[in-house]
Amino acid sequence: MRQEVRPEVREESSACLDRFDFVTPQAVSRLDAYVALLRKWQGTHNLVSAATLDQVWSRHILDSAQLLSAAPEARRWIDLGSGAGFPGMVIAILLAEKQPHAHVILVESNAKKCAFLRAVARETKAPVDVVAERIESFALRAHDAIDVISARALAPFAELCRLAEPLMRKESMMLLLKGQDFVYEEQLASKYWGYDLVIEDSVSDPGGRIVTVRNLKRKS
Repeated sequence: MRQEVRPEVREESSACLDRFDFVTPQAVSRLDAYVALLRKWQGTHNLVSAATLDQVWSRHILDSAQLLSAAPEARRWIDLGSGAGFPGMVIAILLAEKQPHAHVILVESNAKKCAFLRAVARETKAPVDVVAERIESFALRAHDAIDVISARALAPFAELCRLAEPLMRKESMMLLLKGQDFVYEEQLASKYWGYDLVIEDSVSDPGGRIVTVRNLKRKS
């Protein structure tokens, strides 16, 4: 599974992830394999912005990994609109080393991206299910208890509340990676939704925010 990694890339991965005590050498090896597949598939599948590919560890891996600090004991995740696997696949790879019984469901409607996610899952042995389905359809038949619902660069906050509401349980939280404009998104969402909110600064982006949502309820 382990890929040959250029020394400068190894240095970047170490610099990005050394801050987290839950990132083991085995997890970094799995992430190396993930990044190698991303670079291989990028030319034909356009999985991420080409401008971010050279900073994949800081722009994508670190950005995703930081969510695990917000829910260190969570084992059951649903990642909405997973795309190339950020944050859901990164979380799954880290959980494979940290939580033996953890499981992540990646919900993505794009068939080509689902094919990539399945290839990564096979290579890294990540504890994931890839669901090739629209979020609304998946939510109609999802009944298991979930610890975390995550999303990154998917939709405005009000829309994320709508998508996540059928999946939320009493013990669930929503973890979102948002930008500096989140304050305006939240002002709009608050007209229609009630929730308990915690906003923290991102470690990967000076303008980024980690948003934790609990007790989500539609206002009457």
